[in-house]
Amino acid sequence: MMKRVLLTGAAGFIGFHVAKALHARGDLVIGCDNFNSYYSVELKKERAAQLEKLGIQVHLLDLKDKAAFDTFLNASRPTHVLHLAAQAGVRASLTHPQSYIDANITAFLNILEGIRQHPHIPLIYASSSSVYGNNEKVPFSETDRVDNPASLYAVTKKCGEQMAAVYHHLFGLHVTGLRFFTVYGEWGRPDMAYFSFVDKILKGEPITLFNHGQMERDFTYISDIVDGVLKSLDLSAPHEIFNLGNNRPTPLKRFVEIIEQATGKKAQINYLPMQQGDVLRTYADISHSQQMLGFQPKTGLEEGIPRFVEWFLSYNNLTNKGL
Repeated sequence: MMKRVLLTGAAGFIGFHVAKALHARGDLVIGCDNFNSYYSVELKKERAAQLEKLGIQVHLLDLKDKAAFDTFLNASRPTHVLHLAAQAGVRASLTHPQSYIDANITAFLNILEGIRQHPHIPLIYASSSSVYGNNEKVPFSETDRVDNPASLYAVTKKCGEQMAAVYHHLFGLHVTGLRFFTVYGEWGRPDMAYFSFVDKILKGEPITLFNHGQMERDFTYISDIVDGVLKSLDLSAPHEIFNLGNNRPTPLKRFVEIIEQATGKKAQINYLPMQQGDVLRTYADISHSQQMLGFQPKTGLEEGIPRFVEWFLSYNNLTNKGL
């Protein structure tokens, strides 16, 4: 049966790919985005233009405006709400804390309050691996305590999970939180390391590795994330949290080697101490997602990074500018 999915953050990286996948399988997507300037608005507009070609409209909407969201929700008549909009980025939360409170807590409250009036509508929302902070136990499991965040961004994501849990408990809302682990791929975010590393290495500019490169990340390719999102949407459990990660952490130095191989250029590397807000490693235990969703990531960095580099070169040739 066709779903009517209200998708927030439709012009964002993950939202764009999810919208295309929902459309491809026959679901109706009602998209919205506020097109904020945290990173290239032009890139967001390009994504929205690609969706427009498929007949998916991305409406301009600021989720901090409760009345505007309520109106949009009522007019959309969705069967599901997929909330992928957020103020992303760990480091910027140290310098612009208010925007994280506004986008990740206030806006999320407006969504919960809106759906509270329509409790039959399941809510699937984006959380983050950042909630695990500097947990020393690996891999990170959904049953681990997550009360040691390393950044305000992580605090806002943990707060969102708790808010959703309370609305499930008090008002019976169906809520599913998705903890994404370092998502990368085509049409990605320019503020993320893989994007800026490829850009700088191709330009012959130096890149920076913090903690002298002694960190690991569980890089997860976008198509695997999309698969997990759609399966979570189809399940629409009463109350769940799922890790969506690759389950294979990669040392940053090996990550750079893979980019070097894909670009055919050697990186110039500056090594610096650990930066505030960063964590040493991320590593997803996906056994719960495997059991409940049949989630099984298929794409490793050796395959995913060359795909991204190919897109990056193509996109920059088309637009004739860097991002």
